[in-house]
Amino acid sequence: MCKHILNAQVSIRAKCCNKWFDCSDCHSEVSDHDIYKSDEMIFACKKCKKVFRKTISTFEEADEYCPHCDNHYYLNAKQPQAKISLELDGDERVKTLMLDPRQKRLHKLMYDGQEHEQ
Repeated sequence: MCKHILNAQVSIRAKCCNKWFDCSDCHSEVSDHDIYKSDEMIFACKKCKKVFRKTISTFEEADEYCPHCDNHYYLNAKQPQAKISLELDGDERVKTLMLDPRQKRLHKLMYDGQEHEQ
């Protein structure tokens, strides 16, 4: 599973070491050499698991699909984004812990609609 491209649909074979990688960044992380750049690339479709070759210099729109299963593998890369989220499940104890103790808590009373300090 590639951590650089979240929607990788194919794996590439590096000609320099004949190993399979999800992207060139994955190759750079585990190899002690640069990836060999070539006009011809060898892909393995992750949907049908079949291997095929593509020539980059003659790459056309029709080449964006696996020739065996028509999986659209040439998609815009989705880069992972760091995100921190906090989910409160409605427990009152958790909500009171999150309040700043220096602030006064206000509650609306349903019967008159006015705010009263607690």
